[in-house]
Amino acid sequence: MAEEDKKRSLVFAVNGERFELPSVDPSITLLEFLRTQTRFKSVKLSCGEGGCGACVVLLSKYDPVHDKVEDYNVSSCLTLLCSINGCSITTSEGLGNSKSGFHPIHQRFTGFHASQCGFCTPGMCVSLFSTLVNAEKTNRSDPPTGFSKMTVSEAEKAIAGNLCRCTGYRPIADACKSFAADVDIEDLGFNSFWSKEENKEIKLNRLPLYNPSNEICTFPEFLKKEKSSAMSLDSERYNWYFPGNIEELQNLLNVHDSNKWTKKKLVVGNTGTGYYKEIESYDRYIDLKYIPELSMIRMHETGIEIGAAVTISKAIEALKEENQRDFLTRGENVLRKISNHMEKIASGFIRNTASVGGNLVMAQRKHFPSDLATLLLAVDSTVEIMSGPEREKITLEEFLERPPLDIHSVLVSIYIPNWSSNRKPSQQDNTMLLFESYRAAPRPLGNALPYLNAAFLAEVTPSNTSGRILVNHCRLAFGAYGTRHAIRATRVEQFLSGKTLNDEVLYKAVKLVRDSVVPEDGTVSPACRSSLAVGYLFEFFSPFIDTRDKAIDGFLDESKHTSLASPFKSAENQDQFHLNNIPALLSSAKQDIEFSRENYPVGEPISKSGASLQASGEAIYVDDIPSPTNCLHGAFIYSTKPLARVNSISLEPKQQQDGVVGVISSRDIPEAGENLGSRSAFGGELLFANDLTDSAGQRIALVVADSQKHANIAAKLAVVDYGLEDQEPPILSVEEAVRRSSFYEVPPYLYPKQVGDVSKGMAEADHKIISAKVISTLIFHYLNVCVYIMDHLGWTLMSSFCYVQFKLDSQYYFYMETQTALAVPDEDNCMVVYSSSQCPEFAHSVIAKCLGIPEHNVRVITKRVGGGFGGKAIKSIPVATACALAAHKLNRPVRMYLDRKTDMIMAGGRHPMRITYNVGFKSDGKITALELEILVDAGMSVDLSALMPETILATLKKYDFGALSFEIKVCKTSNPSRSAMRAPGEVQGSYIAEAVIEHIASFLSLEVDSVRSRNLHTYDSLRLFFEQSAGEVQEYTLPSIWDNLAISSSFNQRTQTVKEFNRSSRWRKRGISRVPIMYKVAMRPTPGKVSILRDGSVAVEVGGIELGQGLWTKVKQMAAFALASIHCEGTENLLDKVRVIQGDTLSVIQGGFTAGSTTSEASCAAVKLCCDILVERLTPLKERLEQQMGPIKWEMLVFQGHTQAVNMAASTLYVPDLPSMRYLNYGAAVSEVEVNLLTGETTILQVDMIYDCGQSLNPAVDLGQIEGAFVQGIGFFMLEEYLLNSDGLVISEGTWTYKIPSLDTIPKQFNVKIMNSGHHKNRVLSSKASGEPPLLLAVSVHSAARDAIKEARAQLLSWSGSVDKSSSIFNLDVPATMPVVKELCGLDNVECYLEWSLGKK
Repeated sequence: MAEEDKKRSLVFAVNGERFELPSVDPSITLLEFLRTQTRFKSVKLSCGEGGCGACVVLLSKYDPVHDKVEDYNVSSCLTLLCSINGCSITTSEGLGNSKSGFHPIHQRFTGFHASQCGFCTPGMCVSLFSTLVNAEKTNRSDPPTGFSKMTVSEAEKAIAGNLCRCTGYRPIADACKSFAADVDIEDLGFNSFWSKEENKEIKLNRLPLYNPSNEICTFPEFLKKEKSSAMSLDSERYNWYFPGNIEELQNLLNVHDSNKWTKKKLVVGNTGTGYYKEIESYDRYIDLKYIPELSMIRMHETGIEIGAAVTISKAIEALKEENQRDFLTRGENVLRKISNHMEKIASGFIRNTASVGGNLVMAQRKHFPSDLATLLLAVDSTVEIMSGPEREKITLEEFLERPPLDIHSVLVSIYIPNWSSNRKPSQQDNTMLLFESYRAAPRPLGNALPYLNAAFLAEVTPSNTSGRILVNHCRLAFGAYGTRHAIRATRVEQFLSGKTLNDEVLYKAVKLVRDSVVPEDGTVSPACRSSLAVGYLFEFFSPFIDTRDKAIDGFLDESKHTSLASPFKSAENQDQFHLNNIPALLSSAKQDIEFSRENYPVGEPISKSGASLQASGEAIYVDDIPSPTNCLHGAFIYSTKPLARVNSISLEPKQQQDGVVGVISSRDIPEAGENLGSRSAFGGELLFANDLTDSAGQRIALVVADSQKHANIAAKLAVVDYGLEDQEPPILSVEEAVRRSSFYEVPPYLYPKQVGDVSKGMAEADHKIISAKVISTLIFHYLNVCVYIMDHLGWTLMSSFCYVQFKLDSQYYFYMETQTALAVPDEDNCMVVYSSSQCPEFAHSVIAKCLGIPEHNVRVITKRVGGGFGGKAIKSIPVATACALAAHKLNRPVRMYLDRKTDMIMAGGRHPMRITYNVGFKSDGKITALELEILVDAGMSVDLSALMPETILATLKKYDFGALSFEIKVCKTSNPSRSAMRAPGEVQGSYIAEAVIEHIASFLSLEVDSVRSRNLHTYDSLRLFFEQSAGEVQEYTLPSIWDNLAISSSFNQRTQTVKEFNRSSRWRKRGISRVPIMYKVAMRPTPGKVSILRDGSVAVEVGGIELGQGLWTKVKQMAAFALASIHCEGTENLLDKVRVIQGDTLSVIQGGFTAGSTTSEASCAAVKLCCDILVERLTPLKERLEQQMGPIKWEMLVFQGHTQAVNMAASTLYVPDLPSMRYLNYGAAVSEVEVNLLTGETTILQVDMIYDCGQSLNPAVDLGQIEGAFVQGIGFFMLEEYLLNSDGLVISEGTWTYKIPSLDTIPKQFNVKIMNSGHHKNRVLSSKASGEPPLLLAVSVHSAARDAIKEARAQLLSWSGSVDKSSSIFNLDVPATMPVVKELCGLDNVECYLEWSLGKK
């Protein structure tokens, strides 16, 4: 290449290494490049939308004029590679690694137990590193040694946009906060650096030292010396253009060539593709970042002008810089509040590259629900538009209402007026400027689209005599509520202008708002969105209606707004009113761990094995394995219709040229093979649909191409011709399944037994609730009548009718690593498959059957899994099998990594179900009998659904129901096949029990907690309901847990405090709930193999797979403990000599499932058996050597064992005996929440939990499982909506539409006690399970929310003057999302209050 061409090549650095690319596809992302063309694999693909943070890297730019480096984190899955020309990239490997030494971030993440599956951890580390680097650039005072200039608040916000499905976030937050200068070291949670009784000085010295002066160089010197600049890239070669001014941009936009440059794309951050998925390619990419006019920020006396290419983060900085003074003018106060709201847009790593103009153009062109548009509309912003040579300045309102901008038109700048310049206030001028913005969204800190946003600006004048407020004029903007763009409520503005505020005026105003803010047809929760608009207007103006009202309204203490004389005082008061919308930081949490050193190192809270490698990004997952030579990539084509004939599949002509090798379908299965995609003990599922699809989302074929990108695009553009004629209608509901008798058979041995005599129990009851229906479904949204019948007169007196509906949705696994596999053909018709699987043994068998080859020709290898939760069990098998089939047919390696949308559509998730119950009970709440009818929607194939009756009943029986009868039918429908998800059936069963308890308490007007307490099992009733699984009487620890939790959580005192709060708070209500769990688990046969190598190191293999649950860690501890029984010198340090190696189905067979919470302890039991065998073999040799040599070292003993032909490897299959096979786990939790009655937002204030872990094998690992499971349960009960369309196709298909818990939605204070319940002779070293049971305790959050809502409904009734107590009987759907809660609190509660207030006055 010529020297001049070299200078114009794409040049950048990654972790200090120089990369120069002579040519590149301009559509390639930074993530794609890093993962496919470098050795750096820490950057993970998870969502591909910029919504999870797994792909975050640090991007550094050098400014030669000011000789400074700008560092910020970005989402590499959206960042186009050509846009980083001249930049430097730092990944987690670049911070430190196992060879050069781990960074303190890696060490602290490890020591605070902040990594489980580890897939998200590198992105977390880089997000934290970015914050640390930028904190050091501030002019803050130097921090104490070992700390940074970062604050605790910044530490928490650093990872607010990063998602984690495993840990529950608390340990991650602690690891981040440990760097903060203002952290209280005593507030940091359980870790491996110190014990809680040690003093502060020791704790500080134990933290891995952080020294900012030793920090890595983020921008290498060689890159500074490069002569080429970013704008010198050879545009013709890369099809990437860097116009340097507006004129050059105009020329590029106006070029017309029929053969070339037909498709142009304007680029700043490319973040819009995270929302609007682009499949089409472009001929010309035009980068706007280097046009001065588009990148400038100009401060004027009359306002601030922001170029359209300025990033949202830069705009926030500029707006904040404008108001750094202690005394703010009213206009500066507006800018500050705008910048505060902008920090809730997306997440930091998106705001760092997303442009202000891009956001507004998406709102204008594609109706994106923009916060910026609403904010800027409220403050009368204007925009400048360039169309060819013409320019014009128009209001933002006009801009939004125009037809969509065409490609030849460009938004140049945005102008925000300075409201201070309009009129200067004086001592005599008491006119005030009020401005507030609002946002109702699933996540308080952002990273979620709002249900509605609003921004209000008003100029008001207070009266010194009457205390009333006159509205001179106002601007009221609403957006994101299901409309084309943000709008001004002009009718409301006109009505309020010139009015003096009072209840009557505000009542009429909110009526007008409800009429003005009307979502378009098809909008989800339209009534809720209109109600939110009303609530926000009320919140804005209500503090100024009557300042003499001494009542505390739930938002603002009266002491905060008694004087409105000063405009600055007013702004201050309004700000205080709105502080409630700023989420509080996490409080300190307590972890009370009881552990024993009796079996050292078993029982020690050592850090998770491999955690540092996970943090640095060196841990290898399936997709990190380098692609073999000639490797191909696959992507599924799936059905969008149930019960439809597939007539044909065709690819777009262009895709047939873009790397597509072929399409694999059922016709390509070998003659000796079988169309089998997965199999369980109950039946199989097709790999590909034959001629007729069974459900929407079913696999039809596999596109195979030369890259994952080409395969994905081809699959998305594939055209499937369906034939719907002469087909029976699909079964899309359990009701239809019952009507058509469509059921799966449940083996009799799995069907649970009835308990007691229900007829007798019903006869003994004082009251009965008959035919109450609990709906658990995605698609059954009809109303069921529930009749309450009092039986004092022989079932003849009907006390009341009410409409009841409990809705339990499904839940998606949301493992951070989607389904993935790599199949490599081997010699002699063999196949090696690397699969991210919880059950490699089953995948092994299915692959062999599909290919029609002996099982000894197949090897399935699984090293680690990036999160499973049941979804990587049966559901992982078709991915591995499809890769193997394609590799077998094409005789080339084939790999596949499902994109998030495809994964969500095919995953299945939890089982929806419908439950009908009859219950009899005494007047004191003691239940005498319960009858259940349960219909389970299993979907198109049986999978593991036959287990559901057993698992549902196992947890439902946590209360003494007196007698229990049930009929459970597993329905075969045309919906996606459901599968096991963490606590499958158990979480639904436990919830059903709570629904019955809540219903009875409401019926009898009793405290729910008293009804729960009254129905707890005695040991005798426990034996009746659980038989042998109940164990010995001393093992039944739930009563003591229940009582101890009341004391440790101050439950009774807090209950009274909550009642007092609710009496004094009008618009916020609190609830508190205490809930028990009882969870039956079963041990399964599990293989193990231990090999002692010549140097004394130990290799361990088990059937269980490391999913993040710490299985390898516990197995290492067990091996070290068991081998130490040989009592040689050095055996006390065996832990570091033990390595657990990857699962291999030909090395260790009969691996079974890694599921059910017991695989870790079963694997430990298998390893202990192997070690006992080895110790038995070595003991005679040891005794002989000691007689000859005296005390002998471990290494010498092992060496002699190898020399003297002792078998130094042992394998076994642990088979639990009947007494140890099944046992019960116990726990309880108290949750307290606060509900905002205007928005429906639920904030979890505090959770206190006690969980019985037996004698924990590793308290640190178990604590992580407990917290992580609980937070995943919060997702199920409060947040996650996994929805289907009318054809049964999943429509919750990514991070935009599916919201798992994030850092800002977990409990503000989360206290956990792990109880050591002593010795259980039938357990593995007295241990008990921890992976799934705590998830059920999250129902306490749901119950607490219900408690708060009950108070809200009672208050609503009081405003109407009603004394009807039936308001306490209502259904709170699962999940209890913001719209659900808002509806129950009253969609018209503001109007009701104002009507009451007017009537009172």
